[in-house]
Amino acid sequence: MIRDITIGQYYPAKSVLHSLDPRVKFTGTILFLISLFVADSVWGYLLATVFLAAIILLSKVPVKFMMKGLKPLFFIFLVTISFNLFLVPGTVIAQFWIFKITEEGIKQAVKIGIRLIYLVMGSSVMTLTTTPNQLTDGLEKLMHPLTRIRVPVHEISMMMSIALRFIPILMEETDKIMKAQIARGADFESGNIINKAKNLIPLLVPLFISAFRRADDLAMAMEARCYHGGEHRTSMKPLKYKGIDRIAYGMMFAYLAAGIVIRVLL
Repeated sequence: MIRDITIGQYYPAKSVLHSLDPRVKFTGTILFLISLFVADSVWGYLLATVFLAAIILLSKVPVKFMMKGLKPLFFIFLVTISFNLFLVPGTVIAQFWIFKITEEGIKQAVKIGIRLIYLVMGSSVMTLTTTPNQLTDGLEKLMHPLTRIRVPVHEISMMMSIALRFIPILMEETDKIMKAQIARGADFESGNIINKAKNLIPLLVPLFISAFRRADDLAMAMEARCYHGGEHRTSMKPLKYKGIDRIAYGMMFAYLAAGIVIRVLL
């Protein structure tokens, strides 16, 4: 399960999406997320499905690799869908005990389920096709106008970059600690919820110690290199828009406009 988490990982490949400017991918991800909430009909979700499928094909990231990132979020999906399925009032289709399944609840559960899955997959495409350094530079450039009102844009971008870098490292560390504890006789599967929570203590304690040690080492390394924030700092590889980036912007806004038209007409 730990190895199934793909958030924060970068998948190296030679594709159109990998070569795009990170600002384009940031903007495209936001527009895609907006389109998921604009969609409210079969045609709207069909358009989102076609667009997401095309993006995944262009990224050259294996579909299986992307789909396995949904496994750790299965419980969240299940809870969210269950709440919408049983708690939305409407025309009752089936009832057992105090729970009622309504026609409106089924429709709402399907919509929420599709939105959550597409939201995760759409966001994963951005992180899988963009290195942490590119994400930092892209976010800093997009948020640069906020520096006029004294928003610490560089520091926010740096924290995001460090967080994304640490996710796969911590996942790998968790996997190693878990295997070591299992070899010593630890049991993380059997028992009720309380026992499972207690069994996680031998895993969480060394994981937190390792995380704090890595954070301390990183802070010392930054101080040793005289890091003082984003003031007067330059980029080794400045971001510049290319022709393909402008084409990508046009296609993304056309997609969002099509989604709005479908919402209004249907």
